[in-house]
Amino acid sequence: MQTWMLFTLLAVLMQSVRTAGQKQIANRLSIEATTLVRFLFGLPFAAAYCLSLFWRDGQVAFAPGAAFFTSSSLAAVAQIAATFCLVRALTIKNFAVGTALAKTEAIMTALLGTLFFSASLSLSGYLSVVIGVAGVLVASQWRFSWRDLYENESIKFGLGAGIGFALASLWIRDASLSLAISPLISSSLVLFYMVALQTLICLVWVMWRDSRQIELIKENLQASLFIGFTSVAGSVGWFTAMSLQEAALVKTLGQLEFVVTLLITYLYFGERISAREYFGILLVAVSIGLLLAN
Repeated sequence: MQTWMLFTLLAVLMQSVRTAGQKQIANRLSIEATTLVRFLFGLPFAAAYCLSLFWRDGQVAFAPGAAFFTSSSLAAVAQIAATFCLVRALTIKNFAVGTALAKTEAIMTALLGTLFFSASLSLSGYLSVVIGVAGVLVASQWRFSWRDLYENESIKFGLGAGIGFALASLWIRDASLSLAISPLISSSLVLFYMVALQTLICLVWVMWRDSRQIELIKENLQASLFIGFTSVAGSVGWFTAMSLQEAALVKTLGQLEFVVTLLITYLYFGERISAREYFGILLVAVSIGLLLAN
């Protein structure tokens, strides 16, 4: 198995665990404060990871330029905006279509990458992305009508989330490659800079919206540390994988998270998996098979 695939699997595992932690703490904090926790408590771990790599490799010569700071900053903002769009889609009536469209992140990454980032894929690569997204949409059991195009407000937020996460992935890869050093170190620098910037943005946001949330965060330190660690561990996987491989392919393999979550939910709670969901899982498996054969 290729290295980028191993890092993607790490990201899938850590993101699933982090999501479970966020669901628990979200009952006690606002959406803005829950978002802040991910970055604020992840920052020390991001710094420690980055420093450990420099300590291991000794002196590494690099000179971050405008490309690094521009791409990293855009990625940080895009990631926050995408998260907001996804959460907003979840709060709207008939949100199923919007949240399903948010799962088209992989195909959005492929399209935007081809059009604006010179990130072309092979024919089998594009096929893998399309089949994987189709599998996730089928397993999501979403329903769509032409009337939804102008009546369902969650569509624009769902698409906004998909596009935002896609752009963030592409800018992360651009920022990492701009340093022209080891992918492990370059991705760690992008991660540290982005988490620091996102912490600042979200901290200002929370202080402006409801400063009382800071006290609530202090009351949930253990859960916050858990979320911060798993968030950074997942980001290490995503950022490193996208430094080694095209972002669209990384996101396609990352759709395993949806399948794993679906299987765990049904196995743990003893619920049955429908024929449609089995078909969706099969499509995702075919998509990943194409990636492995590449």
